[in-house]
Amino acid sequence: MVTQTGRHHEGSGPVRGAEHGEPSGGVMVEAVTPGLVGRDDALAGVVRALRSGGSLVLIEGEPGIGKSRLLHEALGAVADHAVLLAPCPPVREPFPLGPVVDGVRRLRPAPYSLRLSLLAGALRPLFPEWAGELPSALETLEDPRETRHRLLRAMTELFERLGVQTLVIEDAHWADAATLEWLLTLCASGDPRMSIVLTYRPHDVPEGSLLRLLTSRRPVGMTLTRLELSPLDVRQTGELVRSILGADEVSEEFAELLHQRTDGIPLALEETIRSMRERGDIVHRDGEWTRRALDELRVSPTLRDSVLERVERLAAVARRVLEAAALLGEPADVALLQAVAGVEGEAGLHAIARGLAAGLLREVSGGQLAFRHALDAEAVADAIPASERWRLHQRAAKHLQNLDPRPVTRLMRHLRGANDMSGWSAYSEQAADLAWESGDDRTAVALLLDVLSEVEHPVEARVRLARKIGRFAAAGGASFAGTATDVTSALRSVLARADLPAGDRGEIRLLLGRLLLQLGQFDVVYQEIEAAVPDLVARPTLAVKAMLSLAVPRGPWPASTHLAWLERANELMSQVRTRTELLELTVDRALILLMFGEEAGWQAAREVLRDGARTVAERRQILRGLINFGHMAISWGLYEQAEQFLAGAVGEIHATGYKRLLGIASSTRSRLDWYVGAWSGLADKVAPVSESAASLHEARIEASGLLALLDLAEGRRSAAKRRLRDLLDETGRRGMVDAMVVPAAALGRAGLLDGAVDEPLADVTADLVATIARKGLWLWATDVLPVRVEALLAAGADAEVDALLGQFALWLDDRTAPAPDAALATCRAIVAEARSHHDAAELFADAAAAWAALPRPYDELLALERRGRCLITTGRRDEALRLLSDAERRLRELGAKRDADRIAHVLRGHGTEVVRTWRRGPQGYGDQLSPRELEVVELAARGMTNRQIAETLFISHRTVGQHLSGAMRKLGVSSRTALVVAASRAGLLPPEPE
Repeated sequence: MVTQTGRHHEGSGPVRGAEHGEPSGGVMVEAVTPGLVGRDDALAGVVRALRSGGSLVLIEGEPGIGKSRLLHEALGAVADHAVLLAPCPPVREPFPLGPVVDGVRRLRPAPYSLRLSLLAGALRPLFPEWAGELPSALETLEDPRETRHRLLRAMTELFERLGVQTLVIEDAHWADAATLEWLLTLCASGDPRMSIVLTYRPHDVPEGSLLRLLTSRRPVGMTLTRLELSPLDVRQTGELVRSILGADEVSEEFAELLHQRTDGIPLALEETIRSMRERGDIVHRDGEWTRRALDELRVSPTLRDSVLERVERLAAVARRVLEAAALLGEPADVALLQAVAGVEGEAGLHAIARGLAAGLLREVSGGQLAFRHALDAEAVADAIPASERWRLHQRAAKHLQNLDPRPVTRLMRHLRGANDMSGWSAYSEQAADLAWESGDDRTAVALLLDVLSEVEHPVEARVRLARKIGRFAAAGGASFAGTATDVTSALRSVLARADLPAGDRGEIRLLLGRLLLQLGQFDVVYQEIEAAVPDLVARPTLAVKAMLSLAVPRGPWPASTHLAWLERANELMSQVRTRTELLELTVDRALILLMFGEEAGWQAAREVLRDGARTVAERRQILRGLINFGHMAISWGLYEQAEQFLAGAVGEIHATGYKRLLGIASSTRSRLDWYVGAWSGLADKVAPVSESAASLHEARIEASGLLALLDLAEGRRSAAKRRLRDLLDETGRRGMVDAMVVPAAALGRAGLLDGAVDEPLADVTADLVATIARKGLWLWATDVLPVRVEALLAAGADAEVDALLGQFALWLDDRTAPAPDAALATCRAIVAEARSHHDAAELFADAAAAWAALPRPYDELLALERRGRCLITTGRRDEALRLLSDAERRLRELGAKRDADRIAHVLRGHGTEVVRTWRRGPQGYGDQLSPRELEVVELAARGMTNRQIAETLFISHRTVGQHLSGAMRKLGVSSRTALVVAASRAGLLPPEPE
């Protein structure tokens, strides 16, 4: 018996020798991968055919698809069979029966004890080394056909004496005619004494080859098993990569990238992973293998040489067509392929037909042709000499410019490849405009930066490009994705030109200032924007934008300065000409008013939304307004209105396809969920926003703050405090006063609970509350002022407390702001408690009722806890314990484990038993699927990938995998398909619509 293990790629190696009478002469080939992926059904079919005997097994597929890997896995499953391997080499003039003869030599060095008949004398020319053991040479026949027939009969007898049960011809497309003729004889004899297995590439079978006859008819008396191997899908790609790396996890993003670049071809995957590992391009991070940077993958030398060898076998005209297809890189019609290749008419059509026949080209759809695999195309394109590559790019650009509409992105690439920098610059700018329109502002900025830096432009063009760069970057998406330094440098380089007109200088300075404002560089931001205002005297719209930027309450200025700029902007607003510009400025004005707690801001917001939008640009301003108004409604404590604003924003995002703002809409909605007590699954929603580089900076900060709050509530204090401290440092450095509130308040409250006063008093609340008071931004005091007040009282600073609360109450006197109202009620209760006033318990009851009306259950329950403690102090113990028991239960149900445990400790100290219940998570549902697990399974049943599910539910793809694994464990299955089937059978999935 002879078996062999091997790689995923084609070809074969030495076989493993056997001892104690078994054939010998080979060595063991170490397996590269520990398991076969995606071939279970095919493997079962081959093994079944070999065990039954008398079978013809045809395994076909393109290079690298895994034919040899499947074959040797099947041979390992029938280890008791005597197998002879006959791999066919790709030689120009193959020796007749050469592969079979070589296989026999490896299997049997000499024909001892075979008892061959006199017919075996015909084998002497094939086995001269056996001359001493073979019968005498046969007489010479005049008819060469008779001689060949006699030889084939002798070969058949030899195999019978050897006891070969399975003959394997690998790479049969390279087999010589004699070998194929012998196989045809065996299959037509009607006396099958062994199974025959052929692996071959259909596209590489030569014209006139007998292999076509062998594979096109059913053999006499033999069963036929035909397998056509297909590429792996994304899931199977991930499994194979895990197998190659010996890893438990491979990031889904990495698997998707590899599948996209290798099309799921096992050899391409294996060679790519090996090459990446040699270069150190893949790393083990957070428990899974991933790529350092998901950019272009290079073709490994093995793949490159394999592809080029196949191309070089074709005629020159066919090679030119393949080079054109490779350089185009995208599906192209026949006319474009012929034009770029420079091959017209019948010759061009014939060349395309040869590329298709060779399996290197494929038809995509609608007459479009492309390379079968991306890595093949890259290998061919890289091998084109530079001068020829320039010419091909020129031809491609010339042809594409005649299309209507013109394919801007493709033209940009080909003109760059042709060294036509002027044409490339023009189309790059068009591509940037298209990217901006689609919401991809990061790509737009990157394209424009290249154009501005790589080509020398006249002043008008430089101003135009700088204007676009500044506007796109100031939108926020690109500013914090590694381009901020490049953008500011580009804008400053344009400003440095002496020939810049005043109006253009003012506009670019304004754009620079708005970008610096987002970056928090307040030491220079107001200087830049103030300097822009005089230059914008003839441009009222830009002047208003500058003034509104100066009115945003950040940086060192007092409120009066900001409000003065706001008033100046109001005076110029009537001179704004276009509806879109007026809409943008009205949104900004409304937002600034709301930041200062001015109810006139809501009237301005209603004006923005009342008239609706007529263009895409106007819809984007409406969308921006909805998100900002939702954010401010949360700060005011108008939660119902906030929900309406945010729901409208999400609807607009999906309607317009403007996904850039999806992250900030999601984080703002999650902030509302935190306040109203919808904590279940909240971490899953905000984690992707916090981790994604595509999210706006404000969205990442907000999401990170919510994760820290959840950690703190769950009792993960160390992790929460580290995250909060980092957030406080970053937001403080950028002067983002509103964003400082969450980390400052949480850190201060944690310090007070620990019995420490210094941290909440000096380190985390002092500067923030001082800024709030100086700027009159009392709307932002809601969360942090109760912490500051309690710390001041503990330090004996009663006078400062009275002053702060007096200012806060005065600001609230004529405003309808439920959240600040509840905060003031809480502060007054804290003061009463600290000063041992008899009405402290009732004041905490009032505060709890104010929070409940919003609703903000977490703050309500914390107020009720303090009311309970006050009741105990005043002797109303039974009432207090009932109230504290209810608060403890509700806090635990909410997910505030730390606070519930604190109250439970008090209750036990007063002799009250506390029943512990699991709040949520898999343990809380036993063997039943949790609501989130069920939601994930339902989406998986619709055919969504993990990444699509993650995007739909606003959770990370890793969390999706955890939910799927949990569901599989509970339902006792081990695959995604089986999970869907089991869930359906259990009635857990909704019925499909008729």
